[in-house]
Amino acid sequence: MAKPKKKKFEVTEQQTIDAVLQQMKEEGYLPVRRMEEPIFMEKKENGSIQIVPCGKKIVFEGKLI
Repeated sequence: MAKPKKKKFEVTEQQTIDAVLQQMKEEGYLPVRRMEEPIFMEKKENGSIQIVPCGKKIVFEGKLI
């Protein structure tokens, strides 16, 4: 079975960006896009709900070389 032309690689908390880029290279993909999404958390404060950023999710899109 052939590899897909595009594949997404997510950076987890245990990985570094360099480790993900190395994994992409080993699998034969070239990074073409980096997407960052904020992660929010609801926090109750003085009877009202506040939405507070608590992290970010980084995803690389790779194109088959």
